[in-house]
Amino acid sequence: MAMNDRLTGIDTFVQAVDAGSFALAAERLGLTRSAVGKAVARLERRLGTRLFQRTTRQQSLTEDGQAYYERCVRALAELDAAAAAFDSGRREPAGRLRVSVPLLFGRHCVAPVLAGLAEKYPKLQVEISFSDRVVDLVEEGFDLAVRIGPLRDSATLAARRLGSQAMGICAAPAYLARRGTPRTPAEFEGHTAIVYGLNGSSAQWRIRDESGALQEPVIASRLRLDDVQAIADAAVAGHGLAWLPCWLMARYLASGELVLVTGSRNTVAADVHAVWPQSRYLPTRTRVAIDGLVEKVAGVLGA
Repeated sequence: MAMNDRLTGIDTFVQAVDAGSFALAAERLGLTRSAVGKAVARLERRLGTRLFQRTTRQQSLTEDGQAYYERCVRALAELDAAAAAFDSGRREPAGRLRVSVPLLFGRHCVAPVLAGLAEKYPKLQVEISFSDRVVDLVEEGFDLAVRIGPLRDSATLAARRLGSQAMGICAAPAYLARRGTPRTPAEFEGHTAIVYGLNGSSAQWRIRDESGALQEPVIASRLRLDDVQAIADAAVAGHGLAWLPCWLMARYLASGELVLVTGSRNTVAADVHAVWPQSRYLPTRTRVAIDGLVEKVAGVLGA
């Protein structure tokens, strides 16, 4: 059996013990529960002993399993320490860094930061994939991703907050001249919205009323687009109200192509995070990228 297969089985076994269940270990490792169970079973066959005492309600280590677990933890710690020492011993980050970023936000707010890191560190190779799709970092081989909004897979990812994306509602002067300018959540009803959405669904707009309470006005939406720049273009063309990030909206407000209807004080901001697969140590190239994003992105957002 290849050494790599043996180590993979050991790591899976340790994760299963630490998680307390095969199901949770599978979630953390990005595997199916069946794959974790099979890896442990192969390990038991190779060792010729039972590692887990399984019942319908719980799983616990056998005496042999406990002894083997303690040795595995020490062995993996030594391997991780060796890898970390080798990586931290480098004078500068090196190797390939694969990053997934949202399409427009990534282009305007993330790519310049990462390009600056590539310029600063000649041994660093940065690959950026631009997509609003939520990628599976482990499955698709990404070292790092930038996410806007709630984190849905935080059980398997580590995260660091980069800032807050302030939002606003705007429209073209011609649209407002024709349809009127809504000032309260109730006045939004009857207006037309250009919304961000996919597969027939879209995020509901939430607007604060005079008391500060969040309201969800009913706004008709005949245009549902999955590209923020296309939403801005449609708003400039007079097709309706648009919910846009303030960093994108600013230049249209300055040119007069769009008019602010509701500012960031009365809308809900979206948190921006850097996320990466949980691991025992963080490669220098990933750590440097995270630190660079923490330092720069909040300033770009104006938050």
